[in-house]
Amino acid sequence: MKKITLIITLSIQFGFSQGYTEYLTGSSTDLVVTPDSGICMMGGASESDEAMVWFLNKANGGDVVVLRASGSDGYNDYFYSQLGVAINSVRTFVVDNEEGATSGYLLDKVEKAEAIWFAGGDQYDYVSFFKDNELEAALNNFVNIKGGVIGGTSAGMAILGSAYFSAQNGTVTNTQALGNPYHSRMTLGYNDFLEIPFLENVITDTHYDDPDRRGRHSTFLARYATDNNSRAFGIACNEYTAVCVDVDGKAYVFGDYPTYEEHAFFIQTNCTTSYLPENCSPNNPLNWMRDNEALKVYKVPGMTSGENYFDLSDWQSGSGGEWQNWYVNNGTFMTATTVNPNCNDLLSVDDVTRETAQVYPNPFTDQITVVSNSEKLNYEMFDVLGKQVNVNTVSNKIDTTSLEHGIYFLTVINETSRQTFKLIKN
Repeated sequence: MKKITLIITLSIQFGFSQGYTEYLTGSSTDLVVTPDSGICMMGGASESDEAMVWFLNKANGGDVVVLRASGSDGYNDYFYSQLGVAINSVRTFVVDNEEGATSGYLLDKVEKAEAIWFAGGDQYDYVSFFKDNELEAALNNFVNIKGGVIGGTSAGMAILGSAYFSAQNGTVTNTQALGNPYHSRMTLGYNDFLEIPFLENVITDTHYDDPDRRGRHSTFLARYATDNNSRAFGIACNEYTAVCVDVDGKAYVFGDYPTYEEHAFFIQTNCTTSYLPENCSPNNPLNWMRDNEALKVYKVPGMTSGENYFDLSDWQSGSGGEWQNWYVNNGTFMTATTVNPNCNDLLSVDDVTRETAQVYPNPFTDQITVVSNSEKLNYEMFDVLGKQVNVNTVSNKIDTTSLEHGIYFLTVINETSRQTFKLIKN
C-alpha cells in the first residue's frame, strides 16, 4: 500500500496596532539551529532561484525573517515551499514606523532567526525605521555575533554596505549626480548603520541596466573618497543578477548569462597615491580622470551555476570576469577595457608582509594556528567593536574557547612588521 502524506502549509496574518503587520508561514515554534554566515544581494527584479536556494541553505533548516516597509507576504510561500529547501518558518514583518521596528516582539523574532531578508521598496523607509535604534543593534548582532545569513533586493540591497545612498530626498539620476556631486538628492550615509563583513567602505547599487546607473554610482564613490579621504568600493547588480558572498569573502554571481546580459560589478578607486577626484565640489560637474583609470571595475557575468566570482578578501582576484576602467570627464561618464589594479606599490607594512604569516582555520572554533617565517611573534586580538580581547597563546597556537561567536581581528607582530587578519568564530 502506498502511504500518502498530506502536507498543509499554514499561512497566518497578524495585524497589530504597534506599527507592523506580520505574516507567518510554517511553524510558530522557533527551531534552534546554527546558521552559516553569508550575504545575498539581488539587483531588484525577479529573484534568482539559484541564489535564493544558496541563501536559504545557509539557514540550516531554521527560521527566516523578511523585513519590509510596503507590500505583504510575497516571499512567504516562495521561500517556504517553492524552492525545495526545508525551513521551519518564514515570518514577514511589514513595518510602518520606528515604533513597529523596535517592538519587543519583532526584535525577539529577529534575534531568533537564522536568515534575514530585506525586500525592495524605499530604502529611506529602512533608514528611518531601522537605524539608530534597537533594531539596528539587533541586526548587527545577528550578523557579527550569531553569524546568520543576511540579504536583500533593490532597496534591501542598497542598505547593506557600510556606506549607502539613503534616498532621503528621492532618487537621483546619472545626470543630476554627475552634474553636481552635492546635488540635494545626493544623500549619503557613511559607516553609521549596518556592519557587515566584507562590505566595509562599500556602497551598493541596483537596477544597473534599467536604468543605467553607472554614472551616479561612480559619483557615490567620488563623494565617499572626497568626504572621507579614503579609497571607496562599490558592488552593483543588473536587475536579474545576484551576488552571494560566502564566509571566505568569495562573491559568487548568479544569473542567466549568456541568454541575457546579466552581470555584477565590483568597483574600487584605483591603487594610486593620487586617487581622489580632480574636482568633486558643489555645483560643479564631477571630474575624475586619473589618467583614465579613476575606477577599476571587475565585471562578472552571472551564471545559473554561480561559478564566476570575485574575491572581496583582496579585491583583486576573480574568475570569469573582465576588468574595466571607469572615469568621468567633466561630468561625462566613460569606460574602457583594462587590467586588474596593481596595489603592490601602495601596500602598507602590514600588506607587504602578507605572505610571511598564515592563519588558519578561518572560520575557526576553539583554536587558531599561526604559521610564520619569523621565530618571534606577538599577538593582539580585537572584537568587531575594536575592544581588545584576552586569549591564551602557546607557541603558534591561540586558544579561543573563551570567545563568543562573531568577527575578530588578529594582529600578528614580529620584529619589523604587523599583519592583521579578519577572522570569524563559528
